[in-house]
Amino acid sequence: MATTTTTRPSLGLSLMPQADFWQTAQPLLESSAVEVLEWSFDMGWGKVGLPTWVPPLLDQFSQQDRLLGHGVSYSLLSAQLDRSHWLACLEAERRQYHYQHISEHFGWLATETFRQSAPLPMPLCPETLQLGRERLQRLAEVAQVPVGLENLAFAFSQQDVREQGIFLEKLLESVDGFLLLDVHNLYCQVCNFQISATELLALYPLHRVREIHISGGSWSKGTGGQIRRDTHDQPVPEAVFELLTLALQQCLNVQFVIFERLGNTLGPASEQSQFRQDFARIQAIVQADREG
Repeated sequence: MATTTTTRPSLGLSLMPQADFWQTAQPLLESSAVEVLEWSFDMGWGKVGLPTWVPPLLDQFSQQDRLLGHGVSYSLLSAQLDRSHWLACLEAERRQYHYQHISEHFGWLATETFRQSAPLPMPLCPETLQLGRERLQRLAEVAQVPVGLENLAFAFSQQDVREQGIFLEKLLESVDGFLLLDVHNLYCQVCNFQISATELLALYPLHRVREIHISGGSWSKGTGGQIRRDTHDQPVPEAVFELLTLALQQCLNVQFVIFERLGNTLGPASEQSQFRQDFARIQAIVQADREG
């Protein structure tokens, strides 16, 4: 992995193709506050039509070496699922745009008869580890840039929570890959499994963290009480800002910090204003970390 960096990470947004996101983010883009853009490229595959403003923006950031790729549907740990079409689409994608790196999610979200869900965990055992390593190696071969995995918010047990960092390290070491550390996903684990943020961070290979995600989320009612979910549809909680500060202090190889918010969740002017305030808060935290 890269040696410790002394420059502050580049700050950016996860690009959403909805009109309300564009209206909200456009002032930040036009003021050059957005230093890097992350694009979930498989959202634009198939018959999905993209707004006319999306390709020029991707072209601009690609040509300036400021574009990151983030997959959402590779489903790394899905057994007996043919991923050749997905990888062929990625091959075409990387010929169209130049990505600094490409990341995907830990876990699985599809089977042969079940095509889409939130990413779900798998137990760490020799079979799942071998499957994950093989899938990750295929991803790296096609991507031709550094590849990484994002930590997961969902878990079915304390064992899932405590093994995830070990599982990720064992997967990533096979390709010398990077960890995309999502601090709101960590916050979900903190809330749902009553584990401290400091203890949870210590379970992950922090030397591999090249990128950080930060977002808001929501609460759902479960059988045992409230469940924190990584829904990307609400402002960033104060505790997540604090977790970002802590993560930056401990992750010394971070190159990028990406703020996430789903499109179609920013309708009222007050929500758009809050989004820009959250971005400014993240900007201040990133700046302070490297100046401290």
